[in-house]
Amino acid sequence: MRRALVPLLTGAAMCAALLAPAGRDPAPAADSRPAFPAVNYAVAVDESASLRPEDMKAEKAAAARIALGDVSADSHVSVFGFAAAEAAGQKAVDVACPRTALDTAGRDTIGACVGRLHSRTRSEGTGTDFPNAIRQGVHDLTDGTDASQPRVLFLLTDGYMDVTDSPQYGDPAHREAEGRRQLGLALKEAAAHDVQIWPLGFGSAPRLDELKRMAAGGYQKGCVDLPSARPKPHKVDPEDIGSTLEDIFAAAHCLRHERGPSRTPPATLKIAISPLATVGSIVVDKGDPQVRITYYDPSGAKVPTHGTYKHSGFELAGGNGPVEALKIVDPLPGTWKVKAEAPEGHRSLPVAVSVLWQGELRGALTMDPPSPQAGERATVTMRLQTREGYAVKDPRDYAGLRVRGELTGHGFGPLALDLTDDGKAPDPTAGDGSFTASVRIPRAADDDLTLSATLTASGLRGDTRSLTTGVAPGQLPVTTSLDLPPANVHPGDKVTGSLAVHNTSSTAHTLRLAVTDLRGGLLSLGPDRITVPPGESGTRDVTVEVAPAGVFGDRLGDGLRLAGTVTVVDTTDHDRMLVREPLSVRVTPRPGIWDQYWWAFAAGAVALLAIAALAAALVRHRRRVRDPYGLTLQLVAEDGSVLSEHPAGHGQKQWYEFTVAEPHRSPRIERRSHGPYAVQRNPKGGGAVLRKKGGGRTLVPVRGPVPLTETLQLALGEDKRPPKRRKDNRRQPTADRREPRIPDDSTSGTAGTPSAYSSYE
Repeated sequence: MRRALVPLLTGAAMCAALLAPAGRDPAPAADSRPAFPAVNYAVAVDESASLRPEDMKAEKAAAARIALGDVSADSHVSVFGFAAAEAAGQKAVDVACPRTALDTAGRDTIGACVGRLHSRTRSEGTGTDFPNAIRQGVHDLTDGTDASQPRVLFLLTDGYMDVTDSPQYGDPAHREAEGRRQLGLALKEAAAHDVQIWPLGFGSAPRLDELKRMAAGGYQKGCVDLPSARPKPHKVDPEDIGSTLEDIFAAAHCLRHERGPSRTPPATLKIAISPLATVGSIVVDKGDPQVRITYYDPSGAKVPTHGTYKHSGFELAGGNGPVEALKIVDPLPGTWKVKAEAPEGHRSLPVAVSVLWQGELRGALTMDPPSPQAGERATVTMRLQTREGYAVKDPRDYAGLRVRGELTGHGFGPLALDLTDDGKAPDPTAGDGSFTASVRIPRAADDDLTLSATLTASGLRGDTRSLTTGVAPGQLPVTTSLDLPPANVHPGDKVTGSLAVHNTSSTAHTLRLAVTDLRGGLLSLGPDRITVPPGESGTRDVTVEVAPAGVFGDRLGDGLRLAGTVTVVDTTDHDRMLVREPLSVRVTPRPGIWDQYWWAFAAGAVALLAIAALAAALVRHRRRVRDPYGLTLQLVAEDGSVLSEHPAGHGQKQWYEFTVAEPHRSPRIERRSHGPYAVQRNPKGGGAVLRKKGGGRTLVPVRGPVPLTETLQLALGEDKRPPKRRKDNRRQPTADRREPRIPDDSTSGTAGTPSAYSSYE
């Protein structure tokens, strides 16, 4: 890994919080003061005669704005102007601000020293010497600095090099060529010292081709290896300098940038902060220094501009200038309010608000089935989470995310995986925060398998997850199936599900149950251990208990979705993973008495009856659409020939369980309770769903077989379920008309017997 990546992946306090023992809450961020990635950068400001006075003013504003946008008090900046040395006593570079730490005092200092920058006069040298400017930036960024911190040079210029009057470049006839040669050498020096060059184009027509060359000549691998983090030139318009500079600054430092509204004071502006954010700055472009700003968190509380409040840390910079930034460590996620007030005569300029932030993204990694067999295809899923285990709701929070994985094991070479969230098979739903890939386990695999996946996104601290499992034998001694559906609950509530267990061995097995990929204490699972006697086949109740409201604090808001993973491990069978399934629990604040019961007073018994009727109808409908009755199950050979057919009946809880008898001689399907296979109708469309013990679930289409055993496939034949009865609303003849009665065949013979499916209609 290149050293410029290291700061984004370190930070002692952040690591301490991540590695805290389960069951203990990490220390509040404001108390631990996590060291967020520091950056060393230099700002080179073109003072040559090719720029107009208004361009010089815009450059100075940009230089000051860059320093204000940084989110780390450990970062350093130097600012210098440059033109060309064209006579004795002249200098190509003027240092305005020596290397300065961007703590509270340092930020105020930057605003003052940037004011020393000015347009050069003829007596000072008015050309444009890029080689010396870049060398000065490289010197400032490497002399006595921490080599592990990113090095960024902002080059503010119109892009027109002019060294024709500079004696140091030799004979006048060859100065331009020598300047080009020296520029190439300076760029190579920058790349060799890991210095990124971000050119910002000022003036009416900046030379973007030259700026692009300089951006490409410096170091290309920044905070993350993504296109969005690679240096590139930008044209800066003075009238939109604030938002443009924030976009550029965010890209250069791998920050996320969200623009907010703009209004003249007095006004209250709103800006959202993502739940992924670990540190950020609310930047307010006041336009007029007389504007006074007050900040309110998503709970409506006024927050301080310095110190700690509700486990968050605050530090204001630039409060007396036209632009101020409130840095927040561990900000409360949600919509913040920025209240702008100004005295009479200072209300004409608009106030704009935006937020720059960096965050942390985690992932929960699962494989289905958790212990696949050699030659079997498995589905790999990485589900996105916040650092505390909450589900990620907004796709904009992880825009540009890349998820890559690798499967390794004994007997085969590494298999690369590219996980996607595009809704294309095997990914079920686009934009739901779950990235999916499919992999076939090599037939040569004969031992442990290790699966790993890495999240990479600009502005987000990446995460690498791994899990180790084993290649399953042909028949596991213990198989399980977990039924724990998503739930909407309140703090302190419990969710009850079931774990089906089947022990075919002659010894007892102990299973260990746990909730992982979630901050300790939010959810607890009971029992945590289950002993399955030899030969047992049945179900056990499992309960998920939600933490009390106090554990969530202000972050509960109007609701949080907890996204953990339930694991069931057979400790008797070498800690074999039997279940690794996602768990989704939405937790909302417990409502008050009126919120809970106002509808009961308003609607009364009629509403309750309607709800009961609807619930009964939904239950009947659910049973009908899943009931396997009428499905024709076909055993298909490898050459596509149908070996046998078997009609499915009504299942146990809508699952028709069966086994394959004599699979190598005269294969046929036989019904068997707790058999290794089960089918039910696909509730989302045609076909059926096949369930294998220890092997997950597979969609069986209306046409086309799916693998069942190593040599047999399962397909669906003709559906023999009787059609749903339709009510006959025709008007019956009256007795006076004495019309002849038409015989109804359904009243005689077998047709008169009520359908066994009528109870599901």
